[in-house]
Amino acid sequence: MAAPAGVETHVRYVGAVTGLLRRPMASYYALLASTGLLLGLGLIMVLSASSIDSYANSGSAFTVFTKQLTFALIGIPAFWLALRLPMRVWPLLGWPLVVLATILLMLLPFLGKEVNGATLWLDFGFIQIQPVEVAKLALVLWGAAVLVRKRPLLTEWRHLAVPLLAGSVVLFGLVGLEDFGGMILLLFILIALLWTAGVRFRVFATLGAIGVVGLVPLIAGNPERISRLTTFTDPFAHQDDDAYQLVRGFYSLGSGGWWGLGLGQSREKWGNLPEAHNDFIFAVIGEELGVLGCLVVVGLFAVLTWAGMRIASRVDDPFRRLVASAGTVWLAGQALVNMGGVVGLLPITGVPLPLISAGGSSLVLTMFVIGMLASFARHEPEAVLALHARGRAWWVRWAGIPLPELPGRPGRARQALRSGRTGRPLGRSTHHRARTGGRR
Repeated sequence: MAAPAGVETHVRYVGAVTGLLRRPMASYYALLASTGLLLGLGLIMVLSASSIDSYANSGSAFTVFTKQLTFALIGIPAFWLALRLPMRVWPLLGWPLVVLATILLMLLPFLGKEVNGATLWLDFGFIQIQPVEVAKLALVLWGAAVLVRKRPLLTEWRHLAVPLLAGSVVLFGLVGLEDFGGMILLLFILIALLWTAGVRFRVFATLGAIGVVGLVPLIAGNPERISRLTTFTDPFAHQDDDAYQLVRGFYSLGSGGWWGLGLGQSREKWGNLPEAHNDFIFAVIGEELGVLGCLVVVGLFAVLTWAGMRIASRVDDPFRRLVASAGTVWLAGQALVNMGGVVGLLPITGVPLPLISAGGSSLVLTMFVIGMLASFARHEPEAVLALHARGRAWWVRWAGIPLPELPGRPGRARQALRSGRTGRPLGRSTHHRARTGGRR
């Protein structure tokens, strides 16, 4: 008996989507598409959410948007640089970045700029930097390099404790003094590194117990953090003081309904919702674009997360696998913590929504990390063969992005690279020998 036409159409559609997701470059294009859409949506929503405050403070509705657009344009060269860096360079960046992050964090008490009661930015006059962003990237690269070097010895506690756990504790302590949300994200990164490296479960249990003991004084010694926890449990009991921002965010989300009030039509951004263009931009998205808009944002982050994890599962180098996994958990975890705080599922931590919230150094570094993931996607074994088989597109040649080297003999890789520069696909014999590692 023949299947109904509707069922056949559905089966063909599912088969087509499955075929696309199985293509060698699927993770690369999914990463680029989700990033581009999130960045574009972020610029639109920053303009909408900040226009009222910008006009009130500077006489122009475009002040915050112009700054965000400038940093987005700076982020494009950062993405390009990460995409072009040779693979051998990445493991070498970890230790210098740890040193740089430690120095920047130690400078915060002296050169830091206080905003809303927290000193998170270093103000050098011409530029402001969030040291925690450097610390995240440092832990990803340095932690991955350490775990790869000590891979045969990971069953022994002392090889985990020194230097990885000791260095992580230093970063946790320096970041956690002022930025509890940043410290939580560093913890996510460390867990992703250890989990991907195959560390035994009892190590996680022990680290969890130590972490709980360490978090207690960091929370108990800070009245603002205690306040955030108490308001999280019952926000409407504190809606006139400590939970004001959270409750206004609820009103913003609730008034949007399924379809939203329309782009630019938010009521809460008229002085009612603090940080509408930053920490609580997700609430404005819900108000103006409705539940549908929120689901689109969540879906795009899901695609980005899928692409990052696919890269981690398909690369053939242990270092790249660890970095891709930890970098993806960083971005996905930050999005989860931000959106979870806005909707009341998690305590508010003050972390921005990646690619969407207004922010300078955070946006630029996020673009750099995504460029790194895109570079790793191009170095997946099947992606390398596909890229060499079809040659470089004109825009790839114009951007100066080289083809990744083929596995096998270096001479063959150089020959393939020359073919890629001229846009000519590899011959069948070269492509076949690349697949067999250069064997005839």
